[in-house]
Amino acid sequence: MTRSVKQEAGNWREETRGRGACAGFTLIEMVVVVLIVAIAAALVFPRLPAPEGNRLKSSARNLATGIRYLNDQAIVTKNRYVLHLNLVENSTRISKVSAGGEELPPDDQFMNRSLLEDGVTIEDVTVPSLGTLSESSAKDVPLPFGPGGNEEGITIHLKAGEKQMTVIAYPAGTKVKVVDGYQTLEGGQESKS
Repeated sequence: MTRSVKQEAGNWREETRGRGACAGFTLIEMVVVVLIVAIAAALVFPRLPAPEGNRLKSSARNLATGIRYLNDQAIVTKNRYVLHLNLVENSTRISKVSAGGEELPPDDQFMNRSLLEDGVTIEDVTVPSLGTLSESSAKDVPLPFGPGGNEEGITIHLKAGEKQMTVIAYPAGTKVKVVDGYQTLEGGQESKS
């Protein structure tokens, strides 16, 4: 039995027509999927933290960790350390104080790293004996840590873009807190400004 070319072509058309109806997506299905993805993105995107907020939070935590570590090191080793906050360059530096009063680089690698990330600025620093210091009033703020830890309460205000965070170190190394916003420490109590 031989089939004609016409019959073969007809069968081919019927087979492909049958497959074409099932294969692929309709325009309406594609629009629905795109709409669902767009709604999901609209709900999730505003909840994602801004990169500047992440850098600010990371810097505040690094600074708090550095202060805690300096307190612990000063208490355990009975050595004196100084945390320098450069308000112009927005940087930190830690020195170990020798018996003769000379500031030397610290022995510990942790103390040699930067505690602030790029884009984060030190807005001001408040220490009871020095008052509130900002870039306009001081370039470098030395914060001493002795065998009893930090001798005074320290409040450091950090800023990145429009966001602010406060690092509060209580006297004698008892506690270091990181809080959102611009907060001050008055008489041992926190207050929002």
